[in-house]
Amino acid sequence: MKRGSRRVATVAKVHGQFTKTDLLAAVAGFRGGVSFQAPLRVYTSFRIGGPADVLVEPADTEDVCLLVRQARARKVPFFVLGGTNLLIRDGGIRGIVMNLAGLRKIREEPDSVLYAEGGVGMPTLIGYAIRHSLAGLEWAAGIPGTVAGCVVMNAGTKLGEMKDSVKAVRMVNMKGQVVDVPAAQVKFEYRRALLPPGVVVGVWVQLRQGIRSEIERVVKDYLHYRRDTQPLALPSAGCVFKNPPSDSAGRLIEAAGLKGARVGDAEVSMKHANFMVNRGQARAADVTALIGKVRSAIRRRAGVRLDLELKIVGKT
Repeated sequence: MKRGSRRVATVAKVHGQFTKTDLLAAVAGFRGGVSFQAPLRVYTSFRIGGPADVLVEPADTEDVCLLVRQARARKVPFFVLGGTNLLIRDGGIRGIVMNLAGLRKIREEPDSVLYAEGGVGMPTLIGYAIRHSLAGLEWAAGIPGTVAGCVVMNAGTKLGEMKDSVKAVRMVNMKGQVVDVPAAQVKFEYRRALLPPGVVVGVWVQLRQGIRSEIERVVKDYLHYRRDTQPLALPSAGCVFKNPPSDSAGRLIEAAGLKGARVGDAEVSMKHANFMVNRGQARAADVTALIGKVRSAIRRRAGVRLDLELKIVGKT
């Protein structure tokens, strides 16, 4: 990202309790990339989303610490990108949006432990583990999000979930200090982790020695399964709804005849009914309207309320 010094004037109006001056003060001395009025759709798997007042890409953990301290001092809110299960509303996100892509180091530690910085993509981490004959991340094959995002949402598949692999989490707390949180102190629930407030900047995963060819076979088989059952050719954000107890959200939606239902360019996937896809120019408003349509139909037909797995953020 390029620094947006020439575009500062576009962030002139007051949003809540902070001003342009506060935004500039929050990023003062920041060594990473800074961009004003940055479109967020290019950073989401849905390819949907309005602009951020400021988009930053920290150079390292120290940059994150600086930003958190200065943003808090100026009462500027910040949001961290990372998970793919995200819909950003058309009005975008006020304040600072943090993209951790610059935090991408991986190192191997004793006893089959890997440490990955928060911006490392899960496919990259799985590839590293395979090359070092380390098993234990096969469950995450095909998950495109970052390590940090997968921790925050306790990402998972039918083979397992993030809590099965995490040994400890490195965070920058709301005072701008680095703290390490053992997995035993984190309560993992279905598609979320109850972490202390702050920013996940790194994760230790506990793996085990394995046979490379066997690890590769499991990963390859599960990637084939995902390609056969999920609409990977179109922009989406993964499963929209959580599975209700003893049932499947996808089964309920398909049984209601809602595959192919559309609002604008947002469509319930014909391949997997719990996915919504962007057929080209979908807006967040289209997706939320389609979510409401599906929820109402399932409530009427099956008497079940579908809860969102999708995280929706930003202004309308």
